[in-house]
Amino acid sequence: MQMAKVFALMTGLTVLLVGFGSYFGGSNGAVLFLIIAGAMNFGMYWYSDRAVLRMYRAKILGPQDAPDLYKMVERLSERANVPVPTLALAPSEQPNAFATGRNPANAVVCVTAGIVKMLPPRELEGVVAHELAHIKHRHMLVGTVAATIAGAIAMLASIARWGMLLGGYGGRDNRGENPLVMILMLIVAPIAAVIVQMAISRQNEFQADATAARITGDPGGLASALRHIEAYAKQIPMAVNPAAAQLAIVNPLSGPRRPPLSGLFSTHPPTEERVARLSQLQI
Repeated sequence: MQMAKVFALMTGLTVLLVGFGSYFGGSNGAVLFLIIAGAMNFGMYWYSDRAVLRMYRAKILGPQDAPDLYKMVERLSERANVPVPTLALAPSEQPNAFATGRNPANAVVCVTAGIVKMLPPRELEGVVAHELAHIKHRHMLVGTVAATIAGAIAMLASIARWGMLLGGYGGRDNRGENPLVMILMLIVAPIAAVIVQMAISRQNEFQADATAARITGDPGGLASALRHIEAYAKQIPMAVNPAAAQLAIVNPLSGPRRPPLSGLFSTHPPTEERVARLSQLQI
């Protein structure tokens, strides 16, 4: 099911890029953008995790950089029956975490500097287990590819906008100078958010929460962590590309400087509902 979603996302991106190239450059433009789409699909599958880590300005950690955290990840990975993932650290003071990578053997769990400082071990275990659950259920490839596609579509909208403002593309029948087309292109970036919403099911979060509770044997630890992370997110902003916001365990764009239209990225279920479901689990 997860691979079917990835295939659908990549197909959609290919169709969009070819249509974009055909509109502004005719058959030559369509061929050019078909080649670009092929390269992007290849890159997204193999390297999208690196792109997401760059969005969060995260750096890979070695065992010597965070020995206690590494031991925690190793212990929980064994319980979850998944390979020990690569560990990364994002410099943000907002407590948060996410998982990325194309499969369990090439997965990355990224935590922020804030979450390591602010959460007690019991709650941090719940968060790490949640990310390992995403890896176990192979949720992270869909999320990573969707985040990369959202960024690519937003980039296309920016290219189209600047090209039209600077005099059009000289495409067939000068359609590139049509102000109506310009308005449509300006709508493309919000559409990227809708694509992310469609690709990332809220049920994935509920499933990861339940699996994390079983991994740790402590639903209350994760529930407490979710409440604290959401409270901190409302006070401490995070500078991150909105396209990658949906990967985090709690929406990182909930702070006082929330970007315009970021509500379109509300792929996470309400924290209250997640906590309620955790409290009902029988472990």
